[in-house]
Amino acid sequence: MSLDVDAGDGGMDANVLAELCYPVFELLFDPEGDFVADVERKLAEARMPDQVEMYVSLALAVGLLVGGALWALGTLVGYGVFSLGLIDPSSLSLGMPAPTPGIAELLRSLVVPTAVLLSGLIFGSIGFAIGFGGVVAVPYSRASARKREINLLLADSVSFMYALSVGGLNQLEILRAMATAEDTYGEVSREFQSIVNETEYFGTDYRNAIRQQSMETPSDELSQFLADMLSIVNSGGDMESFLKDKKEKHLRTSKQEREMTLETLELFGEMYMTLSLFPLLLIIILVIMGMMGEADDRLLYATVYVLIPLVGAGFLVLVSTVKQDEPGDGYLQPDGGSERLRQTSQEGLFHFGLVEAFVGTFGVFDRIRDREGTHKTKEILAAPHLFLRENPLYTLALTVPAAVALVVVAAAAGSAPTTFDGWVARPVWSAFVWLYVPVYVVLIPLGFFYEWHQRSRRAVTGKLSETLRKLSSANDTGQTLLESVQTVSETSTGKLAEEFEVIHAKVNYGMSLRDALVEFNNSYAVPRLARTVKLITEAQEASSQITDVLTTAAQASENQDDIERERKSRTRMQVAIIVMTYVTLLGVMAILQTQFIDVMGDLVSQSDGGGGAGFGGGGGGVDPDVLSMLFFHAVTIQAILSGFISGYIRDAELISGVKFAVILMTLALGVWIYVG
Repeated sequence: MSLDVDAGDGGMDANVLAELCYPVFELLFDPEGDFVADVERKLAEARMPDQVEMYVSLALAVGLLVGGALWALGTLVGYGVFSLGLIDPSSLSLGMPAPTPGIAELLRSLVVPTAVLLSGLIFGSIGFAIGFGGVVAVPYSRASARKREINLLLADSVSFMYALSVGGLNQLEILRAMATAEDTYGEVSREFQSIVNETEYFGTDYRNAIRQQSMETPSDELSQFLADMLSIVNSGGDMESFLKDKKEKHLRTSKQEREMTLETLELFGEMYMTLSLFPLLLIIILVIMGMMGEADDRLLYATVYVLIPLVGAGFLVLVSTVKQDEPGDGYLQPDGGSERLRQTSQEGLFHFGLVEAFVGTFGVFDRIRDREGTHKTKEILAAPHLFLRENPLYTLALTVPAAVALVVVAAAAGSAPTTFDGWVARPVWSAFVWLYVPVYVVLIPLGFFYEWHQRSRRAVTGKLSETLRKLSSANDTGQTLLESVQTVSETSTGKLAEEFEVIHAKVNYGMSLRDALVEFNNSYAVPRLARTVKLITEAQEASSQITDVLTTAAQASENQDDIERERKSRTRMQVAIIVMTYVTLLGVMAILQTQFIDVMGDLVSQSDGGGGAGFGGGGGGVDPDVLSMLFFHAVTIQAILSGFISGYIRDAELISGVKFAVILMTLALGVWIYVG
């Protein structure tokens, strides 16, 4: 059991807290009760090795500590509001009738202690709920995340097992292959690791290990798959036919689940259209009330700078709960490969590849490493665009300091307004200097190199299904896998064909085909490509005639293509809805700026006999220049949020929204230059 947590510099052993609160656990909970059993099951599903009794005891300890701290805070707050005169005790009354004046006086004297006590109890209860509930929620959250990833990868995992069975592997070898494929199949592979570990280290029969794991996995689909596999194993049925049927079933299920996700996103898109217009309606109401001299200016500021960002951030969180991104990082581990492959797989900005394996052996290798660093630096400086294409986020190291320097220089030269009055007097220019210029400097290079990076990946994955079909056909004629690779590279065009030529050349110069395929995959690091390469590399070690394996890989890739096409088609509509909603909001704000404010201001002034109820008058109205600034800031903030939401819905990555954010911001700037 591992319950050690650090608390501050001194540290705190969580086991001590759990042991201290164990009597409280025995007092409050039944060790055989439903709640404890449910937590125990979630701990197993989350792969957390803690004992359920000690874990719940730790949760109680954390709850009591947090509850005690908030109880003290609540008591101080309750006492402070009365002692500082913020609340008059005589203003608090339940309307309870008192039979005599003495009893009434006694009740009044108990108001303050009762209120302080209730304040402490309420704060303490909230603190206990937060502390206890937060710790107990951890295994639930981890189990849910594991379930989601397992369900996403299960179709490809079953295809992988089917391909291995076609390649001639028996049941145990398939289980071991799945257990060692963690770099590709993530949480699904970890479930099979549990089965293999039970059989190899604890002497458990693998049938019992499969049965046990089917009960402990968080995914109902994987649980059903393991239960069905166990029935085939026990009955001596045909595992290959079973896996083929399951492969087709889970491919269909995967497509259906993706369609349900897209339908949910369509619903969210309609919700966002309504939610994003709510701040606009509130602003219009506040402006009208302001012209009547009855609105609080702070509500306008809160709407623009708090409500609009909260609505956008809340919608991003909402989308993230259903958006199915691609699990995995796309890198294949070089387990079992050559030393060259192990070192080159780690090669990066601060790792110099193969020479790292020999550093410290002889002085010459140290000198080679130093010169390799110089060589890498020269390569990057000679072609920085290629380096930034592969690492788009590294543009921030250049653009963020440049943006800060531009703003500092502009402020020092007096070109950028530094006072509130200066912002109000020149709202467009001030926002342009303080926000638009830094955003353009940072986001435009980032967006450009990110899109270039994605385009280079699509150049490989775009023809993957077609190429796999060609490989399968060539292999079916009797050619080895390497010969099939050469044939496809000679008869095809595009980036993938060029990579196949490189793979063939590497093998001819002594590299194994497996290592060449892994290097090819890791140079692009696309999860979908990684699963295909993993399948092929595992199967080709058993036999060079893997026509059925390649056909299976092609079917899985075609299924992914279908899902991708459907996703792009459906999300394109969601992006269009979000963009059109923003354009509508921008148009309404522009009309409000140019027409509504001045006209209504004149009408209100005339109805008051020229009095001061209009903008800037004695009735408490809002200055039209301040309103212009607030409107421009509102449409700018909305442009940024709408852009990133569009990108996240489309590609499940926030960085994908950079291009949308820049375009919508530019649209807002152009409109306000004209109307502001």
